[in-house]
Amino acid sequence: MSVPAPIPRPPTGPTEYAEYTFHIFSPSNIFSILACGQPRLAGKPALAQEADSGQSAAAMTAVTLHFPLAEYHRRIAKTRGAMARRNLELLVVSDPSNMAWLTGYDGWSFYTHQAVLLGLEGEPLWWGRGMDANGARRTVFMNPGNIVGYPDHYVQSAERHPMDHLAAEIVARGWASARIGVEMDNYWFSAAANQSLRAHLKNAQFDDTTGLVNWQRGVKSDYEVEFIRRAAKIVDAMHAKVVELVEPGLPKNVLVAEVQKQAILGAGGHWGDYAAFVPMLPSGVDATAPHLTWDDRPFQNNEGTFFELGGCYRRYHAPLSRTVYLGKPPWKFLDAEKAVLEATEAGLDLCRPGRTCGEVAEAFFGTLKRLGFDKDSRAGYAIGLSYPPDWGERTLSIRRGDKTVLEPNMTLHFMPALWLDDGGLELSETILITARGAECLCTTPRKLVIKS
Repeated sequence: MSVPAPIPRPPTGPTEYAEYTFHIFSPSNIFSILACGQPRLAGKPALAQEADSGQSAAAMTAVTLHFPLAEYHRRIAKTRGAMARRNLELLVVSDPSNMAWLTGYDGWSFYTHQAVLLGLEGEPLWWGRGMDANGARRTVFMNPGNIVGYPDHYVQSAERHPMDHLAAEIVARGWASARIGVEMDNYWFSAAANQSLRAHLKNAQFDDTTGLVNWQRGVKSDYEVEFIRRAAKIVDAMHAKVVELVEPGLPKNVLVAEVQKQAILGAGGHWGDYAAFVPMLPSGVDATAPHLTWDDRPFQNNEGTFFELGGCYRRYHAPLSRTVYLGKPPWKFLDAEKAVLEATEAGLDLCRPGRTCGEVAEAFFGTLKRLGFDKDSRAGYAIGLSYPPDWGERTLSIRRGDKTVLEPNMTLHFMPALWLDDGGLELSETILITARGAECLCTTPRKLVIKS
């Protein structure tokens, strides 16, 4: 398979989107790249080259990828390097974010068992529920022979487990005695899944590879950064909608409906994807808890509400939290705002290549302590491509002792929230690590919003 070189930089204009389309000819193994790497105006069809294969149009499946093929090849090569260092011959990747990052797969099918198999050579294999195999054929770059669906009688069955089927596929492809990595500690690989694989693959050696692919995703490509920038514009528009509409007496669900509408409409000429995390907006004493959502109760005067929202573009996220106080805030609230703002500046000042997450944490927590406030939770984490139930990458954290060294093109949610005994304050940022330091990707002013 040939890929045009060099890889183009992603377009940055408000109406442009780089669409990478190629046709897979089935049942043969012929691939013809169409319009790969060519930016096009949104809403205009990509220009296609004639495929000199003698195959009819009915034998072709058009696949639109979010990135050029060379980007997926780079990711796979990086992951295989990590596999080789662990002496692994096969990865069973069940985290949907990792599946998407490696292959392009995008579908709401993660409520059933699915995986990507990655060996040390050849294409990856997509495996999942039979009805979702067509979704894979529409979104992954692999040959149709590397897309395998299991029969529906495996779904939510007390008699058999889908991993029984996957184990048979692993044996058929020559990995019966391989050293296999599985993601033991994630939301999508269950105890029963692990038990089934081990029962059917008795000659294999298993290793826990939780986070192995996640860590390869930490440094973003320029393409990924562009998508996160677009997500940042969306979350800015969401917060603008909050400030515009929130007032005493407005039911919370009514505001959330408008905010979610804005999230899907998008901003800056780009549509909005569904976020991996729902809006969080507790008020008053409820805001002492970080993860309460909404109901139909109206906003009250003389009460603070924090809004933790996330913009999403093609699965890439930009979280942003802001706090609104309706009425006159007490001095304690204003003191907390001052402390959070000063501590945030101290932390962001150290968010530069070569510094560790632990050093950033020391600067942030030390400043907060000096100003009279304590925080016993981390102050940030890696973000990017994600699926529900959270938008974090589950790797680095801004906490004391984290020795992860920051690198250019890492993206983080810097989360300097305070949950007090009678309320909460959140003023967070999505940041990009650059050679010059931290760049805040959102433009919403970092301050307590007071509406009387």
